[in-house]
Amino acid sequence: MIGLDTNVLVRYITQDDPRQSPKANDFIENTLSESNRGVISKIVLCELSWVLSHTYKYSREQVAAVLEQVLITQEFVVEDSENAFKALQEYQVEKADFADFFLAQTHLAMGAKFTVSFDKKALKSNLFRSLMDR
Repeated sequence: MIGLDTNVLVRYITQDDPRQSPKANDFIENTLSESNRGVISKIVLCELSWVLSHTYKYSREQVAAVLEQVLITQEFVVEDSENAFKALQEYQVEKADFADFFLAQTHLAMGAKFTVSFDKKALKSNLFRSLMDR
């Protein structure tokens, strides 16, 4: 297995760099396989969603589609993919960032009842509780 940095995935997805994108394409398409998979950490998945939405101005629907494709690609191993899928489902119907939902799902899996936050968008989800109410 080979770890993938966010910038490699961004170059592959956006095709925005004439030098780096072909190298990312070649690596992902010709080096990775089901027997030699690319490892994607939680951090990379969260960075990817942020970069696509904030830097490349992808819509929530576009970001969700990319994340889903990453999660189902057989050549990738995504850290904590079960909670990533749950976070993606929340992201598709709520307003907070994907990373907020991923951390909340991770906390639930670790035994937390909920996640406290000051983030107004996250607080609209039942996964979060406000510290302002204390």
